Amino acid sequence: MMKRRPVVVVLAAGRGLRFRGNGHKLEQSLGTGTLLSRTVAHALETKLRVVVVSSEKLAPMVAGLIGAGDVIKVPELASSGRPNPLGMGFSIAAGVAATGDAEGWLIVPGDMPLLRPETLLAVAEAIEQYPVAFAQYRGMRGHPVGFSAELYSELVALEGDEGARRLLARYPAQAVEVEDAGVLVDVDTVEDLARLRGEQARERLSSGS
Repeated sequence: MMKRRPVVVVLAAGRGLRFRGNGHKLEQSLGTGTLLSRTVAHALETKLRVVVVSSEKLAPMVAGLIGAGDVIKVPELASSGRPNPLGMGFSIAAGVAATGDAEGWLIVPGDMPLLRPETLLAVAEAIEQYPVAFAQYRGMRGHPVGFSAELYSELVALEGDEGARRLLARYPAQAVEVEDAGVLVDVDTVEDLARLRGEQARERLSSGS
């Protein structure tokens, strides 16, 4: 029997207001790429379809990584011209609605550059049996969070900043224990970025590269 093939939805439309550095946090360099490009690259290594929900400003960052049809742009400004506080829920809904024929979805914030491809695939396998699954490292819940196709109508109705928490509360959610600390590593602040860069530098030194 063929395995179900979910879509990876990378969320890159947030305004990143907690990041006080120059530019958007997803534009910040890390190693050979940016936070966003490294997150997307790891998702692509799974060979699953990857779509990126992005603001107009950040969309060019992934233009060379995925096809134009897989970049879902959401408005940064409301009709009044003011910033549009769409929230994570709106971004999830946009990504799911654009891939309605998928056999499930894996939700990945764009600021998780250490998340391993094998972790994504482990959660993808779990939603073959469970409506909701999430990666967990040493008992701590992280990303990605996976949803089976049966939850399509509820996912496309999401809005605001709550994301999909209410679905996690409503449906049996399977924890997928992985040896991947990257499921917990995101970047919200300048300090987060500095810490991550420092850890990467130490790893390069210890490996002699």
